[in-house]
Amino acid sequence: MVNIPQIIATELSLRPQQVNNALELLAEGATIPFIARYRKEKTGSLDETQLRSIFDRYTYLTDLESRKQVILEAIDYQNKLTEDLKNKIEACLQKNELEDLYLPYKPKRRTRATIAKEQGLEALAELIKSLNSLKAKPVSLRQEAAQYINEEKNIKSEEDALNGASDILAEEVADKAEIRAYLREYLMKEGVFISRLKEEYPEGSTKYEMYRNFQASVKKIAPHNILALFRGESEGILTVDLDFDPNFVQSYLESQEIQTKIPEIKDFYQKMLKDGFNRLIKPSLIREVRSDRKTWADLESIKTFEENLRNLLLSPPAGMKPTMAIDPGFRTGCKVSILSETGKFLDYQAIFPHSGNNQRLEAEKTVKKLIETYQIELIAIGNGTASRETDQFITEVLKTLAQKPIKVIVNESGASIYSASDIAREEFPDLDVTVRGAISIGRRLQDPLAELVKIDPKSIGVGQYQHDVDQKLLKKKLEETVESCVNYVGVDLNTASKQLLIFVSGITPSIANNIVEYRNQNGAFKNRKDLLKVSKLGAKSFEQSAGFLRIRGGENPLDNTAVHPESYGVVKAIASSLGVSLKDITQVSSRLQTLDLKQFVTDTIGIPTLKDLIQELEKPGRDPREQFQYATFQEGITEISDLKEGMLLEGIITNVVNFGAFVDVGVHQDGLVHISQIADHFISDPKQVVKVGQVVKVRVMEVNEKLRRISLSMKEAN
Repeated sequence: MVNIPQIIATELSLRPQQVNNALELLAEGATIPFIARYRKEKTGSLDETQLRSIFDRYTYLTDLESRKQVILEAIDYQNKLTEDLKNKIEACLQKNELEDLYLPYKPKRRTRATIAKEQGLEALAELIKSLNSLKAKPVSLRQEAAQYINEEKNIKSEEDALNGASDILAEEVADKAEIRAYLREYLMKEGVFISRLKEEYPEGSTKYEMYRNFQASVKKIAPHNILALFRGESEGILTVDLDFDPNFVQSYLESQEIQTKIPEIKDFYQKMLKDGFNRLIKPSLIREVRSDRKTWADLESIKTFEENLRNLLLSPPAGMKPTMAIDPGFRTGCKVSILSETGKFLDYQAIFPHSGNNQRLEAEKTVKKLIETYQIELIAIGNGTASRETDQFITEVLKTLAQKPIKVIVNESGASIYSASDIAREEFPDLDVTVRGAISIGRRLQDPLAELVKIDPKSIGVGQYQHDVDQKLLKKKLEETVESCVNYVGVDLNTASKQLLIFVSGITPSIANNIVEYRNQNGAFKNRKDLLKVSKLGAKSFEQSAGFLRIRGGENPLDNTAVHPESYGVVKAIASSLGVSLKDITQVSSRLQTLDLKQFVTDTIGIPTLKDLIQELEKPGRDPREQFQYATFQEGITEISDLKEGMLLEGIITNVVNFGAFVDVGVHQDGLVHISQIADHFISDPKQVVKVGQVVKVRVMEVNEKLRRISLSMKEAN
């Protein structure tokens, strides 16, 4: 039995004690956000990424150990388990190595080799094998094979007998783990993916034109290329092959398997090895290489999706201020929703600013009245149909006002999905879907994280080939990302929706529901201890969640910080040593810096936690997200036809992929900044330079109205 924690520690360059403690905490029911923030002493300050790597690898290796036991028992049952084979199996750390070792003993469907054995040709195969030696003397294979001719067993000639013996030996070679491992590695290092567009697709007729005559080495191909190739293949548009040097493979096999100098035996072995590779080894290894690259491409694409989602969820909030939210439209009008400073829905009006002068004047009056009545400070305009026209209309209205709200065009991806969802129906059962959509647009300006958690991440539009990757893994990783973001920012216990609470460490859907019900029945929580009065929220859930839940204006000032209740005693001791009350401790940040923290160390609280406490007390309740900023789209540029080469524009990055970044410049069609146009120096990954939500300046390089493609550059533009 391998020492899994030791293996993980070695692989991740960690101390075994760090890994053991992390695994123990996980087994006790602790969540990753909780362990990362509140158990630094136990783990040596491991961050969330390191913890997830530990737990993912632990799951892989424990699954591998289970598979090893099944395989060992299966081989032992056949009475073929040698000590050497057992040691090799137990030492395996990769699944494909393990399956290679098991292959010779794995029950097979009826193969050409098993049929040959049934025909009694195993003895002939063993004879030929014995002749593959430097000491062997020449014999006539045809004469030896003639002894096995048997009409009843369908062996009608010497050729039939020799072919059967070849099948037996070919399967033996194909089952050798070391040969499969070497050739797999060779294909991974030297193989080349080649694609062709099928003849029935003329030039320019598909989105796969760049793959008409495409080739890329297996080891260097980009993740998006792999996913595109396999998608085009599944759609029946592309043919995809894995090319390599067959002469090299044949030479390798001969060097490993042929010992004899006897021409007849050598010739037999050469033909047998060629057949064995083409028929038995090549198809399975190509499947394995394709599967390996697909898995890798999935992981890389999911990583990109995770980072984009993280940046989107952590977009700076405009703040909880009275907001006018507009879902723009032409014929059906613009839906205007009014939200309070807590995001509560207050009012709704439909206006028709794009349906003639009379309607436009009426719409202007309505907007002014709503702004004045509700003292609006923010205006959120969805970026869909009629977005820029509505933006211009609101700009004209604001020119007549003394106090002008901040006006922002908001990416409305997923708003329509939300508005028709069960969550939206539960929140607003009496409102039309269009009104719900406008509310979502307004709330995601006030606080993107709180609103976007209600939408399936795959509907937010920041993925890359998201429908082509492993859906189970994608779902898991995106949920982990949402959980990480929610706990990083923290949640207002008295305003958070059930959907937001679900992602808080230690809070299950049923507990989230009970928190909301408790709040509705008893009013706002006044302190964190009241959480223990919530049905099903026990001591463990309280331990895991309390530090991530904030109470603004509560009885205890520490309840509005990331300080965990288990550390309140230490904070009181710090306040006492400074001669200040608990509520005034945040006012003496300069003195906090001069403290000797060693005097406050206990058996459970060490220097890492004490440093976190001091940092939190210096800026209590501070939102860790960046300062809010927004793009200003250029007036008069509202459609793709308005764009001209050389124009300098401001835009906002909506998606980052392996090959570049997509930028919204206000024309209802995102433009692409190719990776080569992102920076003045070489970059291998766009995420090194840009992120979703970033405001950037771009230069228009090329516009193709027919294909609705816009090429942009950030070089010399920012």
